[in-house]
Amino acid sequence: MVSILIPARNEEGRIEALLQSISNQSYQNLEILILDDQSTDATFNLCTEYALLDDRFKVFKGNKLPDGWLGKNYACHQLSKLAKGKYLLFIDADTQIKEGLINSVLHRMKLGKLALLSLFTNQIMGSIGERMVVPLMHFILLNLLPLRLVRISKNSAFAAASGQFMLFESALYHHHSWHAQVKDKVLEDIELIKLIKTYRYNAEALLANGYISCRMYKSYEEGINGFSKNLLAGFNKNIGALICYLMLVMIGPLFIASYLPFHLFMFALTLIILSRVMISLLSGQHALWNVLLHPFQMATLLFIAILSVQKYLSKTITWKGRTIKQ
Repeated sequence: MVSILIPARNEEGRIEALLQSISNQSYQNLEILILDDQSTDATFNLCTEYALLDDRFKVFKGNKLPDGWLGKNYACHQLSKLAKGKYLLFIDADTQIKEGLINSVLHRMKLGKLALLSLFTNQIMGSIGERMVVPLMHFILLNLLPLRLVRISKNSAFAAASGQFMLFESALYHHHSWHAQVKDKVLEDIELIKLIKTYRYNAEALLANGYISCRMYKSYEEGINGFSKNLLAGFNKNIGALICYLMLVMIGPLFIASYLPFHLFMFALTLIILSRVMISLLSGQHALWNVLLHPFQMATLLFIAILSVQKYLSKTITWKGRTIKQ
């Protein structure tokens, strides 16, 4: 059996699409546990009504957040205590899954004898503002780390994962109580896969290839707030490493291009365009949009980086009404 575990906080406008997509799965040996994490909207009532239609769905009220924990990590920990499945699938409430996903990921887990499989979801974007921000996630990921290294190398430096989709082998999960070990981490997904690799277990991170999608943010402002929460943490809170990366992908190319002959400048520009096209196609994104918006996305990345450093230094990160301690 697979336990699908959904932490939900103020998701009344998004979670119903996920619940419907789970109901449409051909794989039926499921239990679906939803934990309402102190929501202030109608999330609990909506999920309870849905559970009345399908007895595989069960809804729980989350406990008050204890000291030393971050909200999502504690919600996942509570869900794991309730789950009975051989596999534990933690999935975000704002995602949707395609029919056949469960069969596919279970085959991958068994084939690779994996302790963890994480998928990077296809991102849905409905506005220009979102297109300025959301593609940066795959841009940073795929030009920094070949995902194959996550699987073939036991070095924890080669770590990438998405908290939107995390599938664990339950016996190992319960033995190590994985979420309890990363209870205060902002990027718990990356910390979890690092931890698993440290224990020498197999883990893998893959692109979703259309099997799971998500509209992470619904505006430019939401995107800026979300990415600025995570960007510096993604560089292990190392401001110098973040600056070096910005130099590499933004300032460096501009500086070099200003000294190149025209034909070499055009060659360099072509390489940049081709890299954006390749990353876009791998990510299931619109390549032309990303090429046209590349200069604006890079400016947005710089703004997010500055904001992320400012939030880190001033300890002012908030998310879904909660203050996140650094």
